[in-house]
Parts: sequence; C-alpha cells; structure tokens
Amino acid sequence: MEKELDKYIREHSTPEDQVLEELYRQTHLYVVNPNMASGHIQGKFLEMLSYMLHPSRILEIGTYTGYSAICLARGLKSGGQLHTIEVNDELNEMSTHYFALAGVADRVTLHTGRAQDVIPSMNYTFDLVFIDGDKREYSEYYNLVFDKVRKGGFIIADNVLWGGKIEDEEALKDPQTRGVVTFNEMVRKDHRVEKIVLPLRDGLMIIRKK
Repeated sequence: MEKELDKYIREHSTPEDQVLEELYRQTHLYVVNPNMASGHIQGKFLEMLSYMLHPSRILEIGTYTGYSAICLARGLKSGGQLHTIEVNDELNEMSTHYFALAGVADRVTLHTGRAQDVIPSMNYTFDLVFIDGDKREYSEYYNLVFDKVRKGGFIIADNVLWGGKIEDEEALKDPQTRGVVTFNEMVRKDHRVEKIVLPLRDGLMIIRKK
C-alpha cells in the first residue's frame, strides 16, 4: 500500500525536471550515501515552500550535491541569495556544476567548512534556514542560527523522524540518533517558536520564530 501511495503521489505531482533528475542519478552513481539527496517529492515541497515564502535570504546547512539548494533557490526574490555550507570540499565541483545547469549559480554562494566556523562570520539576517547537516550537531546549528533568523522567519530541519529510530532505546546508543532526539526535544521545549513535524520522507520539522 505504501508503494502504491508513493506512486500515486508522484503521478499527481509535477514531474522532476531534467537537471534535478540527472543530478539525482549522478549522485546515486558516484557519491557515497546517495540517499542524503532530497529527491523529487521533498525537493518539490522545498521549492513550493520557498516560492510561498519568497525569501530574500536563505541559509542551508549541508549542501551535499546541491539538490535541495537548487530547489530552495528557485523561490528567492529577485536579487535574493542562498548561502549553503558544505564540509566536504570533494562535492563542490559537482554541486556548482549543477547550480549552473539549473540556472541558479548567480543566486547561490557556496561556503566550504564546518557550519560552526562559517555561521558566526555571517552578518546576515535570514528569512529561511534549512538544517540538513551532521545529525550530531543539529542542536549546535539551531543555537547558532536562531538570532540570525528574522522574527516570523522559518527554520526547517530534515530527518527528524530518523527512520523511526527516535523512540528505539537501543538506537539511542548511536550518536547520530541521539543528536536528532536531543534536537527534537530542545525545539519541543522552546517557547520562542511554533513547530510542526511532517511525515514527509524521513521527517521535516517546520519551525516559525515568533
């Protein structure tokens, strides 16, 4: 039933465009852990959300091969900019190649390094932040970006359901799982924000700063 529902969702959603389809395929062919790419349905959701918010400035933590950055950049206001941070410089050539093919290269600034080192040097206010980096560091990312998000702005965190392992006591021995659970609990208790978890792919948490 789940596969049939997934097929139905894809058939009734705008098809993946050629550039993103190629990027997704190349990621699976040549890059380790290709499931980290957002993919068609989540990517289209991020793109739609960006178009709805029409942000001037976006921050993404975790570029990987650039799929989600392309989707988010498409909804920027004219003259808007997406800043994306990737710790693995070996992926830069691939992501920048596809930024150019997708026609968003002039809207994307790629930063290489640890987010903890890059974010403090950014003197910007962001309308939207997408967190999709190292799960062990989610809470750090959140605390680093919070004051840089405008009032009424949004933070989106990916993988917050973490394959259903968030309520598995045995899985909590894994630092990545603990990182996700700690982050989820921290945001749940944060009265400065409103939040909702969507069971899309591996779980998206949408957070609005009051």
